[in-house]
Amino acid sequence: MTRKLALLGSAACLALSAGAACADDLPVRKAGLWELKMVRTGSSMPEMTMQHCTDETVDKEMNNNVSPMAKQICSKQDVKKTATGYVSDSECNVAGVSTTSHAEITGDFNSAYTVKTSSHAQGGVAGASGRDTTMTLEAKWLGACKPEQKPGDIVMPGGFKMNVRDVEKLKSLLPK
Repeated sequence: MTRKLALLGSAACLALSAGAACADDLPVRKAGLWELKMVRTGSSMPEMTMQHCTDETVDKEMNNNVSPMAKQICSKQDVKKTATGYVSDSECNVAGVSTTSHAEITGDFNSAYTVKTSSHAQGGVAGASGRDTTMTLEAKWLGACKPEQKPGDIVMPGGFKMNVRDVEKLKSLLPK
């Protein structure tokens, strides 16, 4: 179950970080295969590199599917355009863990983009004292999706494959 939750957390982070961060004004990523490298500090999660096959339809669907879920768990979600990209601030609560996050998104969404997120979490199983983490997601476009891939496919470390269109299956893994 812990592995499923870790993968779900990574997938949710990917979905929220990969250009579908719950705002209609974020650009759609260039269609094709993207490599996404996540590096975290202040967390036991190891560095993770995954690949995501996407197209315009999938990016828009991710926004439409993630937004309602995020609205249920987040009391605040602000995304603003800046001179260098976008800034996002959110306050969310899942399974008794309250998280405040700030993200800076830069790049062109055609060849590469970066999402730098800092967050503070309180509550939950790990204790109420609070935990600070930072995560940097570096995304680069690799080219066309592989022949066996379809838009929405994510290949996680170890070869675990899922499709973001299966969001209903992901929701069932969330703690109540």
